[in-house]
Amino acid sequence: MSVSSATTEVVDPVPGADAPHLPQQPDLVQLLTPEGERVEHPEYPLEVGDEELRDLYRDLVLVRRWDVEATALQRQGELGIWASLLGQEAAQIGAGRALQPDDTAFPTYREHGVAWTRGVDPLEVISLFRGVDNGGWDPVATGFNLYTVVIGAQCLHATGYAMGLQRDGAETAALAFLGDGATSQGEVNEAMIWAASFSAPVVFFCQNNQYAISVPLERQTRVPLYQRAAGFGFPGVRVDGNDVLAVLAVTRAALAAARDGQGPTFIEAFTYRMGAHTTSDDPTRYRLASELEEWKLRDPIARLKAHLSRSGVADAAFLDSVEAEAEELAARIRRGTTEMPDPPGTAMFDHVYAEQTPHLAQQRADFAAYQASFEEAGR
Repeated sequence: MSVSSATTEVVDPVPGADAPHLPQQPDLVQLLTPEGERVEHPEYPLEVGDEELRDLYRDLVLVRRWDVEATALQRQGELGIWASLLGQEAAQIGAGRALQPDDTAFPTYREHGVAWTRGVDPLEVISLFRGVDNGGWDPVATGFNLYTVVIGAQCLHATGYAMGLQRDGAETAALAFLGDGATSQGEVNEAMIWAASFSAPVVFFCQNNQYAISVPLERQTRVPLYQRAAGFGFPGVRVDGNDVLAVLAVTRAALAAARDGQGPTFIEAFTYRMGAHTTSDDPTRYRLASELEEWKLRDPIARLKAHLSRSGVADAAFLDSVEAEAEELAARIRRGTTEMPDPPGTAMFDHVYAEQTPHLAQQRADFAAYQASFEEAGR
């Protein structure tokens, strides 16, 4: 780890980054070193109180425990699939806590931490992965849109929504989440063209976790992702995605600029996916164990915990209480998941349109009759 100045620290690149075919890793915006030391950045000052620091730590720990429990539930056959956020907690909590109440987030299928910050109950997310509904939360009430599995589509949704905010004269912004792999999608680039052309109040938050499923970053780009923003005509910034304070500061600034009419910003949160892409993926087939071990040294939770302990902001009693709360959350998630009732088969017809159509009503009736025929045959 080398320090380039008194205020900016350079985080080591991913393994092999000195190879000719890999891009140089530029300085990252960082406010908390991997050792838990607080540093300042001239462009992104952040005033954060002791209570807020403790709350951020609590967020990180509880969201990780939720994620670990959900992964275990899937392995035991209780969920159809699960997309883990392990290692990306700081990126998601920092960005989520930067949102104001009237802002709206547009997630992919991995933003469980952002969901947490918007007041979405973990069981409302898990019900989607269990297959009992299409997402149990209210996107209007929470300011957190439904999960989007189609890669990059949420960027178009966020840009269109932001253009609507602009025309309504609303002083709010949209925050679109995407992965490094999504930057290769046409929808993402189209969304950024529209956002730039209309100065839409939207922030594109890219969690660069180094792999688009099994494809490493160097196979997708020859320049750092944040530099692509210049080609669209708006600012790009790269932040240490394992530093919750830096992510909070950078995202707050970008959202404030969007609300003030300065147009979009592209944030590249440089982080690492410590788990599998989803529970159907085997990351040992395409990355080395030594790479994972190196990134564990930059663990976002350990980093903030070290800072809390070093600065005296949190004592052992607080840390123990958070761990106990995490275990209680895990027990509630497990109990709530296994007790979820299966929906009736006809439920798939209920929310296709805002109002039921004659054609859909006939399909529903036909399906109900089909189901009933099995019950009659079994008598």
